[in-house]
Amino acid sequence: MYKVVSLFSGCGGLDLGFKEAGFDIIWANDFDKYAVESYKHNISDHIICEDINNIKPSDIPEHDLLLAGFPCQPFSMMGKELGFSDYRGTLFFKILNILKYHLDTYGSPKIIVLENVKNLQTHDNGKTFKIMKESLEELGYTVNVDTLNSADYGVPQTRNRTYVVGIKDLPGTFQFPRELPLEKTLQDLLENNVDKKYFLSDKILKTVMSTGTKNYYAKPEIDLPIARPLCATMAKMHRASQDNYVTDNGKIRRLTPRECARLQGFPDSFEIVVSDSQAYKQFGNAVTVNVSFQVANSILTFLENT
Repeated sequence: MYKVVSLFSGCGGLDLGFKEAGFDIIWANDFDKYAVESYKHNISDHIICEDINNIKPSDIPEHDLLLAGFPCQPFSMMGKELGFSDYRGTLFFKILNILKYHLDTYGSPKIIVLENVKNLQTHDNGKTFKIMKESLEELGYTVNVDTLNSADYGVPQTRNRTYVVGIKDLPGTFQFPRELPLEKTLQDLLENNVDKKYFLSDKILKTVMSTGTKNYYAKPEIDLPIARPLCATMAKMHRASQDNYVTDNGKIRRLTPRECARLQGFPDSFEIVVSDSQAYKQFGNAVTVNVSFQVANSILTFLENT
């Protein structure tokens, strides 16, 4: 069984997909204590709650594959797009330092998987990704990159993310997973008998359903068959042009944390042990499990053919 280390694990969407595919997650890390609480409860207690900058590369065990869904805010169109000027953007170089140490010490990992926003490839006119790609190539990795949409892998959510698969000293050509037919809509994932706290009051409904203010205009839409991308700040209830809202028994409500979990591919057996606010944040930040699972299977296919 291939041993996997996971950085910036969050509540474990990326890890869960690889675990379901048969990989052995031996060590994980995140600095958010609530995300670590969810991870420990549902996946394993092998996760370390600590800022990655305080962890020495030598503290991380030898592994065959490295996962890193590193912070996306520095490259996201929803943020300020500061890139490497944002300290979170420089965490990519922490990943590089870990790779360098382990390659020098153990000759591994042979495979790395990075996940970030779609905008990563075009940020700063492509200069940011060029630096990342060249840095990985200097370590001997062949870099494969593609944009994968959650809606193309069985989940009714439009969520485009950049996936980078780096392969070192292994023959063959890696292929990203093929798209799958979407057989469910958002409405298929909704819960029954939802608590009244999720329904919108008349006061908040006016704000949520507004078209915007001043020079900003966006058409509010609800009951979409394919959900908009979930975001980490869903608890704030943005306008219906950004967040997802549905009609339930003639009234409008926001999504429940369980529905958000389903939209990210988490099984109902994944127990929500944190507050609603933290749950929205975790699922909004998570990697879609379905996509992770398919990428993991594609890596297994590559290894079997090697």
